Amino acid sequence: METFQDYGIIVDQSRVGEVATTCPKCSEGRKKKRDRCLSVNTEKGAWQCHHCGWAGGLKEGEQVSPSFVYRPNYVPQTTRASDPMQSFFTSRGIFPDTVARFKVNELVAWMNDDLGEVLVLAFPFYKYGEVVNIKYRGLDCKAFRQYKGAEKILFNVDSLVDQDAAIIVEGELDAMAIFQCGSTNVVSVPDGAPSKNAKVMDRKFEFLANCEEFLKPLKKIFIAVDNDEPGKLLEQELARRLGVERCYRVEWPQGCKDANDTLLAHGADGVREALKNYKPFPIEGVYPIEDLIDETFLLYQSDGIGGVSTGWKNIEDLYRVRLGEMTIVTGIPNHGKSQWLDALMVNLKNQYGWSFAICSPENMPLARHAQKLAELIIGKPFKKGPHERMTLGELAGFFEVAKGHFHFIAAQEMLTVDQVLKAAQQLVLRHNIQGLVLDPWNEFDHRRPAGMTETEFISMGLSKIRKFAQNAGVHVWVVAHPTKMQPREDGTYRVPNPWDISGSAHWRNRADVNITVFRDVDDQLAPVQIHVQKVRFKEVGKIGAGRLHYDVLTGRYYDFIEPGGAD
Repeated sequence: METFQDYGIIVDQSRVGEVATTCPKCSEGRKKKRDRCLSVNTEKGAWQCHHCGWAGGLKEGEQVSPSFVYRPNYVPQTTRASDPMQSFFTSRGIFPDTVARFKVNELVAWMNDDLGEVLVLAFPFYKYGEVVNIKYRGLDCKAFRQYKGAEKILFNVDSLVDQDAAIIVEGELDAMAIFQCGSTNVVSVPDGAPSKNAKVMDRKFEFLANCEEFLKPLKKIFIAVDNDEPGKLLEQELARRLGVERCYRVEWPQGCKDANDTLLAHGADGVREALKNYKPFPIEGVYPIEDLIDETFLLYQSDGIGGVSTGWKNIEDLYRVRLGEMTIVTGIPNHGKSQWLDALMVNLKNQYGWSFAICSPENMPLARHAQKLAELIIGKPFKKGPHERMTLGELAGFFEVAKGHFHFIAAQEMLTVDQVLKAAQQLVLRHNIQGLVLDPWNEFDHRRPAGMTETEFISMGLSKIRKFAQNAGVHVWVVAHPTKMQPREDGTYRVPNPWDISGSAHWRNRADVNITVFRDVDDQLAPVQIHVQKVRFKEVGKIGAGRLHYDVLTGRYYDFIEPGGAD
């Protein structure tokens, strides 16, 4: 469970009920800075600001964004820098002209409750020539603070206008060092690297969405962050969100942590040499053994179990969902493939807070798909009938709970796989989705080049999807219908398998996991069978079948309990 402090809310949690405090989003920019405009309910774990409207809860996260973004006033100083300020930059090899170029100020500012007002360096964050945030760094202490309620952006982001490449570093001094060495298109992340166990990763990377118009046109992105464990985590997360195919890794010389260290130890030529010797991220399918050390040790420590639970005990040992993989789901029409996937998404959202992109042309209009998700989350039918129907209040509550977790990809015309993956990559950047559903395959635009067979086209499409899953760290589910099944003499059908899917044996070859959803359509009380028919990696499951009970009223699935069996 997250705490109020994770959201910047300072409150005595030993107090029960309603507590008033200052708002981390707007109080800093108000004339009445000490006005306790934020109401916090410590019992319910919820908050709401009566000034900017910011609201949320510890379980749901931020539900309502602030109604405005604070813009701090900033006037670059024209007087000569003090001796301490000059000494600070000189000791780091940064020239006065470089300091003046970045318009760094020296002033006295309040830092925190422990330090109070101290002498600080003020680093302005410009966006289209306007200061949108200021980062304070203690001159005599390594303490940092930014304006609460101000927009989080990349430092020096204006340098990327009309550029096709960028260098991303971890701190303002590193950006200034690289700029001084001749590379002007350098930016820095605003908050440094995330810690290994960071809880609210989305907020840590909100600057990417805020700078999307600068980042989207870039063809090459050189990630030159710190050479330590948090830096490696930052490097991986940036590459995943920005698209690994256009990212390159910069490694600093032995004994140097970052660009500023390199400047001091090896001079400008050393910095330029490191930038010149960039390396692409690993080629798909090529892994030097030393690159596998961390992952192998993690696998050892996990006792051979990979992925996360689906939430159903009856298929716990058969199928676990792991990011970076692709599951192909098939089944006879009306056997519940899409409904089971919806239920799986809701389970993953409830258990792990996952977010999803859904491209499901068969579930149109989109409001009908929202209706299905509402029934799953609320546990009551949407329409009038003999059973209790969800209330308008419960429906409104559903949208608050589902907000940020479900994103639909739709268009007036048939979409190609490339178009869906392009939209999904943007959702990775903006909303950090963990899952993508393409349902069903035959509803996408599959016009293929002249001379290409259907088998070749399917192979190419599935390879693109799998590559996206691996690079973006997203699990992708593709629903594909089997060819028309012929009933047996008694009118029943056999369970389809991957080779029954129309068009190509690659439905099995390319998949990490193959699943068939199968049920008796004539007996609504009969359990739904979830057949796992291929598992590429044994740590995420095994071949077998599990049984679930399907609730027709709500679309929910429960573990099937044999008659007379223990609950």
